[in-house]
Amino acid sequence: MITVTDQQDIKREKILDAAHQRFLHYGYSKTTMNEIAGDLSMSKALLYYYFPDKSQLYVAVMQKVAGDYLKILQSRVNTFTNLKEAFVFQIDTQHNFIVTNYNFFDFFRLNEQNLPDAIWQIVEQVHQSEIDLLVNAINTEAEKGNINPVKNPTEIISLLLDALHGVRVSSVSNKKTMFHRKEDLDEIHKKRLLLADIFMKGLLH
Repeated sequence: MITVTDQQDIKREKILDAAHQRFLHYGYSKTTMNEIAGDLSMSKALLYYYFPDKSQLYVAVMQKVAGDYLKILQSRVNTFTNLKEAFVFQIDTQHNFIVTNYNFFDFFRLNEQNLPDAIWQIVEQVHQSEIDLLVNAINTEAEKGNINPVKNPTEIISLLLDALHGVRVSSVSNKKTMFHRKEDLDEIHKKRLLLADIFMKGLLH
């Protein structure tokens, strides 16, 4: 028997899915609550009952999207055959995630200097999961004797991820934008793979 709470949860999930599709295709700025309600054949008043404004709806969708990304990362813990596979997986997965959701992230472009705390919490959760994934890979390789023991793997991986982030920043620093264009993503991806390869070789020797 489906309870009222179950029905509300189902309706909320439908709202999140519809909003995600809108944000994904048209971006945050070109999506209205009216359009989302129309996609669902739902009254605007009912939509606002679940989400008081568009920004709160976006955060809820972001939590769902990030949750899917985290599941991908978590599914690969302890599955890599070597360190390079782990590094390439993290870089490729993040790249594909950004490419797939590029329009969705226009909220970041619009609010780059004033993102809500809720968004930063999600970003930090994702970042920590990426650190945990690669720290686990380093520790596993060290236990196998494939690399020398690393005393501070968390600091090492944090440095790597900071360096990889720096590749993105440097790729846009000489352009009239603070957020990378979609056509820049492949170049950034290649540079990140090269940097990770150099970094990995440093751990092997």
